[in-house]
Amino acid sequence: MTLLANISKDGWDRFSIWGHSASVRELYTRRCRREAEEMTAHAQAAEMLSRRIGVGDSVLDVGCGGGYFYHSLAGRNLPVEYWGLDACGALIDIGRDIMPGFGLPAERLIEARIEDLDGDVDHVVCLNVLSNLDNYQRPLERFLKIARKSVILRESFKTGAEYHYVRDDFLDPGVDLKVHVNHYDIGEVEDFIASYGFKSEVIVDRRSGGQPELVIGYPHYWTFLVADRVASDRMTN
Repeated sequence: MTLLANISKDGWDRFSIWGHSASVRELYTRRCRREAEEMTAHAQAAEMLSRRIGVGDSVLDVGCGGGYFYHSLAGRNLPVEYWGLDACGALIDIGRDIMPGFGLPAERLIEARIEDLDGDVDHVVCLNVLSNLDNYQRPLERFLKIARKSVILRESFKTGAEYHYVRDDFLDPGVDLKVHVNHYDIGEVEDFIASYGFKSEVIVDRRSGGQPELVIGYPHYWTFLVADRVASDRMTN
């Protein structure tokens, strides 16, 4: 019998932009090897964590790429157990190959999507990820439910939300894919965070100075939003 359909489960890898950029893989490799300058956002996030971390705390870096945020924490001698999670297997493989040479066990880098995430961790850090997803509510809810102490975000936040789905012209030759470039309303996100028992603080992004920055040709309004748990019990929204 001749089958008329060809169905597979490889769609995420095929249609996600993250595995289709040789230049990104090269950059992430250099960052893992400490051959590239520390990201300003990583330095700023590490400083925020340094005021919140206690001995024996853990941190989960969501959208970690190769896990090179570990360098920012280890370089500041922060007493924290680092874990990284990323949906792109190619980027996780870079980290698993390189980062053990700097003291990070390969098993601390997890290939998984946010939808698969469960457990408990003291601090969640997510930088430059939610703005490229279809919306923020479900992933941010997951962070707020698993974080014991704090959630640190750097995303495109501003007054008034905008949602865009655009072609990424910076991928490998012959790759024609689109990506979300969303700007979330800062007040709406703060209210969402508060509903899960956290108090949030808006902090100006050091790299952009609070001004729009072009990424893949589109403006991004990078802003840090830091959420600290204030409720004694986990919220169950």
